[in-house]
Formats: sequence, C-alpha cells, structure tokens
Amino acid sequence: MSTAKTAITIQERLLNRLDRLVRSRVFANRSKAIQVAVEEKLTRMDRSRLARECAKLDPRFEQALTEEGFSAEIDEWTELPKTALGGTG
Repeated sequence: MSTAKTAITIQERLLNRLDRLVRSRVFANRSKAIQVAVEEKLTRMDRSRLARECAKLDPRFEQALTEEGFSAEIDEWTELPKTALGGTG
C-alpha cells in the first residue's frame, strides 16, 4: 500500500500520550499510531453513517420488497425447462 508524508499539528498532551504508547511498544512509531487512529475513526464514521441511513428505511417496505424479489425468482425457477434442471426435456 502506498503512503504519503504529511505534517500535523497536535496538542502537546496528546503527543505525550502518543509517545508513551510508542515507548511501551504498543505502536512501532508515531506515524503508525496516528495512521491506526485515523483509520479506526474513519471506519467508525462509515459504520455510523450506514446506521443512520439504515434507520431511514421502512422495515415493512423493505420486507415487501424482499418478498417481491423472492417470488419473482421462484417464478423464474419454475419456468425453467426440465433439460436445464438435468431432466430429459
């Protein structure tokens, strides 16, 4: 995976906490610690966004839509010729 260098400004107290984690070998270095933190935050934000969008859905409508899709598929399956199902036709 490619990486890019960047510079950040961070509160000194956060940097001190970060350095303690690096010294205790929780992270290999500051860069890795910050990368992991940013990735985890973005992942949580994505999940949160997905949850908000899912909350907008109407469960009854979604259930009806699912059942409609299944019934259409069943109709297609029953219309297959016997040869498609391994029969003689």
